[in-house]
Amino acid sequence: MTEAIEYDVVVLGAGPVGENVADRVRAAGLSVAVVESELVGGECSYWACMPSKALLRPAIAHAEARRTAGLRDAVRGPLDARAVLAHRDEFTSQWKDDGQVEWLESTGARLYRGHGRLAGRKRVTVTGPDGDEQSLTARHAVAVCTGSRAVLPDLPGLPEARPWTSREATSSRRVPGRLVVVGGGVVGVEMATAWRALGAEVTLLIRGEGPLPRMEPFAGELVADALKEAGATVRTHVSVTAVERDGGTGPVTVVLSGGERVEADEVLFATGRAPRTDDAGLESVGLEPGSWLTVDDSCLVEGSDWLYAVGDVNHRALLTHQGKYQARIAGAAITARAQHVPLLDSGPWGAHAATADHAAVPQVVFTAPEVAAVGLTLAQAERAGHRVRAVDQDLGAVAGASLYADGYRGRARMVVDLDRNVLRGVTFVGPGVGELLHSATLAVVGEIPIDRLWHAVPSYPTISEVWLRLLETYRG
Repeated sequence: MTEAIEYDVVVLGAGPVGENVADRVRAAGLSVAVVESELVGGECSYWACMPSKALLRPAIAHAEARRTAGLRDAVRGPLDARAVLAHRDEFTSQWKDDGQVEWLESTGARLYRGHGRLAGRKRVTVTGPDGDEQSLTARHAVAVCTGSRAVLPDLPGLPEARPWTSREATSSRRVPGRLVVVGGGVVGVEMATAWRALGAEVTLLIRGEGPLPRMEPFAGELVADALKEAGATVRTHVSVTAVERDGGTGPVTVVLSGGERVEADEVLFATGRAPRTDDAGLESVGLEPGSWLTVDDSCLVEGSDWLYAVGDVNHRALLTHQGKYQARIAGAAITARAQHVPLLDSGPWGAHAATADHAAVPQVVFTAPEVAAVGLTLAQAERAGHRVRAVDQDLGAVAGASLYADGYRGRARMVVDLDRNVLRGVTFVGPGVGELLHSATLAVVGEIPIDRLWHAVPSYPTISEVWLRLLETYRG
């Protein structure tokens, strides 16, 4: 091993989170090394956000066109699956990271290709593709930004059956004739939507009462109804007990708890995530390998004065945009501590506090209809002890929605804190509602009083007029 090279900051992981940490500390004048074992750009760029949305956009546009006068007759045929998959490949840059490497290096960061592991306080060992080792040390901070991976349940026959995870679901080169999707979370419903639109016979198996259990109940209900109308089979209160695939090729059989057998060409398990910390050298600094890392609001690992965990690995909000937000906060905090700022701005909504992780996490589920939500659901607000009221509105009754698509179906809800007269959360379900979400995020983050929101006039005739209808209902 060569002599250690010293940087102000060492970042493990060059996904969007690691890239943003590096960018922020470089902008402040600190030197930074970034270590990546796969593709620069990470899960989001090649196996999650970008490819999944590239698959979903044609599906959603097709569904909306079929509900628009003058277009429906022109789009009666199926999607061109080959063109959609080629479109997806363009958005992943054909799974090549040259462009992302060029951007990262343009910031002045130094990229190390290989597997990085902590090797003690402020020390990292990088094992390159050819087995050579390089030692790095950090003057100020090491940031673990290694993300998360799909988790497969411990089921008989599953390893031999070569199941899909989210990676295979977003990168498959062909459309399966029959696809079983296990899990009703975001990955499950989005991939069920995409592959059904591309022509697969889709069966969605959900252990609980319905999809999207962490969101308002009506969100899952409307998405399930739409999947059924699109021709998918949605089954609830079912569990998988085994998977069979002779020789790992040919059809796969999913065995359900009652003994029923469902045959398909592929099976996707979208049943959870685990942190990529099992081989990150956590044991060298007294932490448990494979564990989520608990952090404060600056993303500093509890009990440490130099180790940061940013993005999925801290389990605060497993979303790319939220991880990038944390990266901006962590980058500012690392810089402030390196510059010996005596007191960080760590109060709620301060420059060094990722407050939105607790109060205002936004998320869009890119199904047809879309689901867009920020902040707390009604149930979450009540469990937190807030005195709240839910205000609901039929989105289809808004003039802009009826113009957007014939037979527009959707729903909106705002959760009002009755003691503070501000919004705790907002949820929209319906075609095109993802672009409404930032207005709701601003209202929640800004804690804008309901009386002031009354003066925020929505343009007519747009779907955003739902805000006026919600406020009218609240005021009576």
